[in-house]
Amino acid sequence: MAKKEPISGVPPIAASTDSAQARDLARIADALERLAPPPPVAPDFDAADGFVWQATPEAFLPVRRINRVPLELLKGIDHTARLLLDNTDRFARGLPANNALLWGARGMGKSSLVKSAHATVAAKLAAGGAGKSGKLKGGLKLVEIHREDIATLPRCLTHLKASRHRTIVFCDDLSFDKDDTSYKSLKAVLEGGIEGRPENVIFYATSNRRHLMPRDMVENERSTAINPSEAVEEKVSLSDRFGLWLGFHNSSQDQYLDMIAGYVAHHGLEIEPERLRAEALEWSVTRGARSGRVAWQFIQDLAGRLGQPLKSE
Repeated sequence: MAKKEPISGVPPIAASTDSAQARDLARIADALERLAPPPPVAPDFDAADGFVWQATPEAFLPVRRINRVPLELLKGIDHTARLLLDNTDRFARGLPANNALLWGARGMGKSSLVKSAHATVAAKLAAGGAGKSGKLKGGLKLVEIHREDIATLPRCLTHLKASRHRTIVFCDDLSFDKDDTSYKSLKAVLEGGIEGRPENVIFYATSNRRHLMPRDMVENERSTAINPSEAVEEKVSLSDRFGLWLGFHNSSQDQYLDMIAGYVAHHGLEIEPERLRAEALEWSVTRGARSGRVAWQFIQDLAGRLGQPLKSE
């Protein structure tokens, strides 16, 4: 009997082996695809006015309602507010503007001013159309980056650079502790890098520290470094990258009472003036401070005791 020849000259065992390997490779490829992260979704900056930068995985999380206080309720910082508003307005219109550092006393409205300035200028921009150059097609956006994600700021800016919007990147309560070297990345991004910050991005930060470093950290550098002056310069030069420094100081009693009166009028709270003054002063004494934050906490307590709701902004 004649011996059957293998089909196409391929032995049956070899063909079976090749088929099994192909199936194994297909299963491995499918498993790798399931393990691999999905491709990044292009940011949709038209989805909201504000976003929070998420470092891992990279994304801009839309904030449907930004928590902010009307600008007219920020008392005792009129000059400071005007400076930041002017700087923000110039930036929004495509004109030169500076990065801004808002530093000083706690609870005096630093972060509130940034958010209120954004809202005020964004509304003005929307009503007035394009900037002076006539090339501004997008709006003014606010992107918050958390302190612990500062090292990823270059990646954040890469996405924002491609956007048609002008964007304020905002870091609240920015500061650096001992052995923290992420400040070097921030220095390079703000002005020192080969690219610098994108033309459509500006950086605003708030801090309780004028030089963003604790005093003992600076003193330690001065006492232990081979060249103390150069070591200190390395630490404090970060704040020099901010062209606009805005200082916030503790409020006087009159300013504190003005804040209280402004909130009461805005929210329509019904209370006798003498009682309001006495309770507001007692509240500040128990808290050991007079500030915008203390005033707002008093208003929330007062509205609750009066059984009256507060307006939602």
